[in-house]
Amino acid sequence: MKKSIFICLIAAMFFACKSASSTASTEATTLSTKLDRKTQVALKGNWVLTNVSYPGSDYIKVNSFDLADSKCFIGSTWSFISNNNKGTMNLTSPSCTSFSSPIVWSINDQGLLVLKILDAGEKAKKVRDGYLLKVAGVTESSFQLVDNINVGGQVKDVTYQFQRAN
Repeated sequence: MKKSIFICLIAAMFFACKSASSTASTEATTLSTKLDRKTQVALKGNWVLTNVSYPGSDYIKVNSFDLADSKCFIGSTWSFISNNNKGTMNLTSPSCTSFSSPIVWSINDQGLLVLKILDAGEKAKKVRDGYLLKVAGVTESSFQLVDNINVGGQVKDVTYQFQRAN
């Protein structure tokens, strides 16, 4: 069982890629196969995405994770299970289309969260697209995921702020 989980994690990291919103000029990151277990355990549990911020957010829209406008993610609930690197995400904003999906995730020793969003019943090894997000500001009650987008030829950060759910 542990061997198959390890193989799935390696496959997830191998096939993961930068967010579609990331610029092509960003250098490709060589993914480490070593995991940051301490940070993974710190993220274990249920979280609410409380804010999405980026420069120019009043004027431009960002399509997060190729799913919806970034503002639709505010109020979404995320569950991270650290012992099997699975979880769920649920978009529940009343002004947006609701969405729920299982996820597979891990954090490598470079501080990058490797994320795959799965369709119901789909195996992670069958999903070739994924996202790399920088993990920042991890505390007992909050953390941030930071993605990069290209705005007018310049790379800007999109910051997703999470708070631990009660």
